[in-house]
Amino acid sequence: MSRICELTGKGRQVGHNVSHANNKTKRVFLPNLQNVTLMSEKLDRSFKFRVSTHGLRSVEHNGGLDNWLLKQSDVKLSSRALKVKRDLVKAVAA
Repeated sequence: MSRICELTGKGRQVGHNVSHANNKTKRVFLPNLQNVTLMSEKLDRSFKFRVSTHGLRSVEHNGGLDNWLLKQSDVKLSSRALKVKRDLVKAVAA
């Protein structure tokens, strides 16, 4: 399973470990991913996502999963999140 947030697209970053002698070795910075269940009020369902803690805070700041998905571009979303967004757009239009 890839280490990418399903809502924000945040993934791993590469950097250096730097020793006291200024030796540099490659290392990886991984996002803090959590398995969460988010509730959609308009669809009246809950969905399980693997989300970074930064993404979870962003969802809560925007007023929930529905508002977040409607504002977010399709490029960063995972295929599962895109399916939820399509269902949400249909529900809002109806």
